[in-house]
Amino acid sequence: MNKKTMRISVFGLGYVGCISAVAYASMGHKVIGIDVKNEKNMAINSGKSPIFEKGLDTLLSESVKLGNLKATDSVDFAIRNSDISLVCVGTPSLEDGGIELTYIKSVCREIAHSLENKSTYHVVAIRSTIPPGTIEQLLIPLLESESGKNVGKDFGISIDPEFWPEGQALEYFFEPERIIIGAYDDKSFEVSSKVYENTIGREINSPIFRVPIRMAEICKYLDNTFHALKVVFANEVGTIAKNLDIDSQRLMELFCLDKKMNISSYYLRPGFSFGGSCLAKDVKGMNHIVNNLGLEAPIISSIIASNDSHTNRALELVKSSGFKNLGFVGIAFKEDTDDIRGNPIISVINSLCKDKKNKIWLYDSLAKIDNIFDSSNVFVANQIDEIIKKSEVLILSNRTAEYRAKVLSSKKPIIDLNKSVYKECDSICLV
Repeated sequence: MNKKTMRISVFGLGYVGCISAVAYASMGHKVIGIDVKNEKNMAINSGKSPIFEKGLDTLLSESVKLGNLKATDSVDFAIRNSDISLVCVGTPSLEDGGIELTYIKSVCREIAHSLENKSTYHVVAIRSTIPPGTIEQLLIPLLESESGKNVGKDFGISIDPEFWPEGQALEYFFEPERIIIGAYDDKSFEVSSKVYENTIGREINSPIFRVPIRMAEICKYLDNTFHALKVVFANEVGTIAKNLDIDSQRLMELFCLDKKMNISSYYLRPGFSFGGSCLAKDVKGMNHIVNNLGLEAPIISSIIASNDSHTNRALELVKSSGFKNLGFVGIAFKEDTDDIRGNPIISVINSLCKDKKNKIWLYDSLAKIDNIFDSSNVFVANQIDEIIKKSEVLILSNRTAEYRAKVLSSKKPIIDLNKSVYKECDSICLV
């Protein structure tokens, strides 16, 4: 057997499991599919797909003929003849929005019972979508207790989420933008990433990112929540456009032409609330248009309230720090500007200065801030060194490089509202 060939078992031959099994088998790996519905196993063994997906039938038939793919209902056989098990069972929604974990617990319990009699190292790789914390708090204890073995020693565990749109699943499988693996230890990651190595010339050249398990668990939720947000945003825009006798398709085509800001990662960095003269004004203006038309646009209408809630979280974070000599470094709403208009940090400072036990120091190298606060306990520093000297804690609300460097070198406690310095020091972060 080629040293790159992996022995893979796939638990659950629904949409995700069937595509996983066929795709890995088409790469030359030896794959065993396992499903409680024997009609699925029989269909696969006869070279027929139990689901429809463009291009799947041909790959499945070829893989079965080559002996790279078979299906069974025997868990013991599958575990005994594989080095890694992909768990692809359903995790449907409950009435309250939670996730039904009965199926994944059942499969992991069966895997654990088979691992009890296996002497070689085996990796359990979760592909089902599960809430953050499920592997650490539920699945690892279950696997250990039911098998009598120890994770990291006798078996490994990882999560390898899929990001495939139906109808294009194989295309996205073989040409993903990225592969994300959350692994318990180095060996789990090594085995989990090897399934992407081919043996027959079908290359997957996408980058593989190893991340903490909880991060990998939430990635699928993040992707699909954002996709859903885009759909409802576009539909709200479409409704507004139609009522204004504007071509909604053309309008969004023009919107999508801007790849630098509109369709990009430009605004997708967690940090402080948005400010400035444009965003709040134009969101409020759009809401006014919606109201005048007598329409409902729940997503657009909730933007200001969401931003205000985040500003309130920043205020509570500063209060809960317990510091009383507060140094705010950067009052402009963003780096490399002198614009303080609409910056929510001003409302945070206004709230804090009501407590006369607080002494609040301000510094900005570009913005004119001498007269914006009429309070006896608010002071403006002329030099950044002055605010560093007189403050107990330094609060960064924009990402100006000069401020970052100075604040880092100060060795003072830092509240980092925009996560500007969190990688370089142990700062208190808003998000």
